[in-house]
This record gives sequence, C-alpha cells and structure tokens, in this order.
Amino acid sequence: MSAESSPRPESALPLGRELVLKVIPMPADCNANGDIFGGWVMAQVDLAGSVLPARHVQGRMATVAVNQFIFKQPVRVGDILSFFAHVERIGNTSITVQVEVFAEQFRSQGAYVKVTEASLTYVAIDDQGKPRKIPRGTVQAPT
Repeated sequence: MSAESSPRPESALPLGRELVLKVIPMPADCNANGDIFGGWVMAQVDLAGSVLPARHVQGRMATVAVNQFIFKQPVRVGDILSFFAHVERIGNTSITVQVEVFAEQFRSQGAYVKVTEASLTYVAIDDQGKPRKIPRGTVQAPT
C-alpha cells in the first residue's frame, strides 16, 4: 500500500496501557513495496515489550516466546509509532506482555490507527543464562 492510498481508519488509543516507546521509521527500514519491514516492526515490539518486565526482573532477561503477532495495517516511512504495553501475567520466572502499536502520520498528528499487536513472554535469567525467580514486591510504580 503506498503513501498515496486512501487514509487509514482512525482508532482510539488503548486505556490502561503504558506508553513505553515512540519511534519514526526511516527509508532504510523500508521494503521494495514502500512499506516498513515486518522484521523491523517486530524488533521494535520486542524492545517495547521488554520495558515493563525489566521493572520486575531487575536483571538479565530474555525473550522466550512470541505468543502472537498480528500485522493489522502497513507502517509507512515517516509514521510516528507509539508502543503501548501491559503486563498480562507474572509467573515464577516469566512475564507475559501485550504490546499494541499505533501509527499517526507525521503531517496529521493526533489521528491514530492500530497497526500491530503482539503478545511476548520474557524470562528472568542469571549470569549463566538459566531461568531464575522474579523478585516479588520490589516494583516501582511508573511516574
């Protein structure tokens, strides 16, 4: 889908989710069709998804699963992407996070469309890369 296509439908931003990352994709992140590489978007989602678990894990962690990843709309060069995250589940060693990505066009800011949603699981690891228990009761509330 090219930038000259009809406008994408508007969508409301999610409630109860924290903004964890904002980024603007550039031409080097673009595929031959003029859309942003799906792999580039996936990498950004992984970074965004790790923000909230890092507060709980307080140390090393690794992405162990991409439980679901849905590309709903193409992302275009120059879109402002906003990544919102929410912790779905905290286990003994792992944390599952839901990430939603919204795009707004640089020239018409304020109109958002959901372009991607994903569920990822991270595991706390020790210095040898082995799973370790997540500390309890030490998480700071976001400011």
